[in-house]
Amino acid sequence: MDKLQALFMEMVSYEKGEPARLQHFVKVHSFAKHIGTGEGLEAGQLYTLEAAALVHDIGIRPALAKYGSSAGKLQEQEGPALAEEMLKRLGFEEEVIARVSYLVGHHHTYTNVEGTDYRILLEADFLVNLLEEGKSRETILAAYENVFRTATGKRICRLMFGL
Repeated sequence: MDKLQALFMEMVSYEKGEPARLQHFVKVHSFAKHIGTGEGLEAGQLYTLEAAALVHDIGIRPALAKYGSSAGKLQEQEGPALAEEMLKRLGFEEEVIARVSYLVGHHHTYTNVEGTDYRILLEADFLVNLLEEGKSRETILAAYENVFRTATGKRICRLMFGL
């Protein structure tokens, strides 16, 4: 089993009994992979992006347990250490672990976005959240204008929401 497949199965196990969270990370992963491919990411960067997309919300469970909230900043605070532990256990390379940890720790931070992988993770998460949270057309348009920067992400957003 390759490492991304092992990570996918580890996250399925981690989110057992939480089908909405499981389906969320599957959708974010799919959008991230397709946007990354559309934007021509090189193989190593796409691999790291895919790993980050699979674990991006790993901090929800401990945030809920500790604080009774899954607020984005709490996810960013609680997620990186868990992601690092899981990736190490599965044999991921140190540079991949470091970047995934950074992305997990910033995936609700929309300023000072450093790297195309970071931008794509934000866009993929937004595509899923806009639908799952039933956002209004005005909110979707604002997200399109303020969050989306990649040509592929913008195109998917336009088509998905009929903009």
